[in-house]
Amino acid sequence: MKIPSMIAAELRRLVASPMAVVALIALLAVPVLYGGLYLWANQDPYGKFTEVPVALVVDDTGTGDAENPQNYGSDVAEQLLSDGSFDWRVMTASEAGAALSDGTVDFTVTIPRDFSDALASASGDHPRQARIELETNDANNYLASSIGTQAVERIRRSVAEMVGSEAAGQLLTGLSDVRANLADAVDGTGQLLDGAHSAKDGSSALTTGLGTLADGTDALALGARSLADGAAQVSAGNRKLAEAADDAAVHAQQAADALPGVRADLAAGMAEHGLTAEQIDAVLTDLDPLAARLQEGNTAAQRAVDQVDELAAGAQRLSEGAARLSSGTRDAADGAASARDGAARLDDGLGALGDGIGSLRDGLASGVAAIPASTAELRAAQADTIADPVHVSSDKVAAARDYGQGLAPFFAALAGWIGIYALFLIVKPISRRAVTALHSPLRITLAGWLTPAMLGALQMVGLIGVLGYMLGFDFSHPWGSLGVMVMASATYAAIILALNVWLGSVGQFMGLVLMVLQLVTAGGTFPWQTLPEPLAGLHHVLPMGYVVDALRQLMYGGDITRALYDLAILAAWLIGALALAAVGVTRMTHRRTLRDLQPSLIG
Repeated sequence: MKIPSMIAAELRRLVASPMAVVALIALLAVPVLYGGLYLWANQDPYGKFTEVPVALVVDDTGTGDAENPQNYGSDVAEQLLSDGSFDWRVMTASEAGAALSDGTVDFTVTIPRDFSDALASASGDHPRQARIELETNDANNYLASSIGTQAVERIRRSVAEMVGSEAAGQLLTGLSDVRANLADAVDGTGQLLDGAHSAKDGSSALTTGLGTLADGTDALALGARSLADGAAQVSAGNRKLAEAADDAAVHAQQAADALPGVRADLAAGMAEHGLTAEQIDAVLTDLDPLAARLQEGNTAAQRAVDQVDELAAGAQRLSEGAARLSSGTRDAADGAASARDGAARLDDGLGALGDGIGSLRDGLASGVAAIPASTAELRAAQADTIADPVHVSSDKVAAARDYGQGLAPFFAALAGWIGIYALFLIVKPISRRAVTALHSPLRITLAGWLTPAMLGALQMVGLIGVLGYMLGFDFSHPWGSLGVMVMASATYAAIILALNVWLGSVGQFMGLVLMVLQLVTAGGTFPWQTLPEPLAGLHHVLPMGYVVDALRQLMYGGDITRALYDLAILAAWLIGALALAAVGVTRMTHRRTLRDLQPSLIG
């Protein structure tokens, strides 16, 4: 009996009655129903979030005054209602609590009363964070908690961008005003610097003039000292002259006073000598002019004495005034010297002031240059950039169209195993008749494998048709994807065949156990790196993980080399399983086993 004959015999057995045909068709449809229905149900769940009911409670009372009111809570609510990311339902707090409890909504989002106040507090003395309250109910749906957390995080980012943009706008406007004021300050310091330079020039001229004045007043002080000394000498001489004049005036006065007596004595003497009265008169007449001149001389002497006294008094006053002048000019000379020194210090200070003002002007000019000039449009763009500085540019080397297509490799690989497992419920792994009639383990093994492998190929063709045409999934390499699925089904058939050959009905059960192990280790949903260490080790051993990886590369347009490597691993599993099955069939053709003598309870 040849292999085609054994296959044909098994197929005839499978369609021997109408119920057998129905059973075969039903089992052939298992992977299509499992993979197709599951992927259809989960084709695009994220696109259906608009149907998820969520309660929105807005208790925010706002902030600001009557002229400048601000209610961030209302703004956020309006934005949420307009974007339609969920089926938002505005409710009161009590309504939302009741709706969450009875399952009317999946979660609630509450914007509390102090939401706007908290956001506005960032510019005050007591800043605090604003709160958005999320309440979930895992009794409704556990994933709703995760979805709600992500939704609130998006709201938080949106509010942060909005508030950050406003704050940055105010800051940039303030900087623009500061720049304008600094520019005015630069102009003012320029004018101040010009004034300081003028004051410096004036102080230099003042220092020079005060130096000349100091020199002049010093010379004047020396002259005044000499004048005071000369005046003192003149005053002393005048005092001596006045004393001599006073003596002369006294003697002249005495002479003038004695003149009448002398005239009488002279007349008496001449009379005694016998002169006549006429002679005496003649002599006295000659002497009278002399007496008159003497009297005049006395009068002149008295006047001269008065003048000399006045001269002496004036010289005394002159001497005293010259002394005061000498003292005053010395004080003036000292003051002029002090003024000159002060003017020099003023000149140095004005120079330092000018340098300082120059440095101030340069610093202010640098500050103006450091703050870029801007317009209202530029500040708005800058504020938006500051509020949201990072834009994530996402690019995919290989891309799945949606969530369902992202899961398709895993569920297609799993559906292939389920389909083969279901077929072995009605397909005989090994024909006992062939074992008895033939002594060719390899032909018996290939016949027992090819029947479910061909039926599994039909299953995979039906599954890829459903995925590609009914669900509209994209395949970058459709024939390659079909080839991987057929290869995976054939490999699964070889593995389950080997289990049945060696363990019988227990082997069929072990196929179920092996499916469960591959279900959790294939890395079809979460990355396999998240698995516990023992399970992560199984990922690198069991075949389903390689089926998933190969399908991903071929469906999404990934690395063909990786797909070929995965196929090589599947080929190794296929050959190894067939070899193991052949060894088991060889044993069955040569001797009876304990399982033949004592059948399994499951069988």
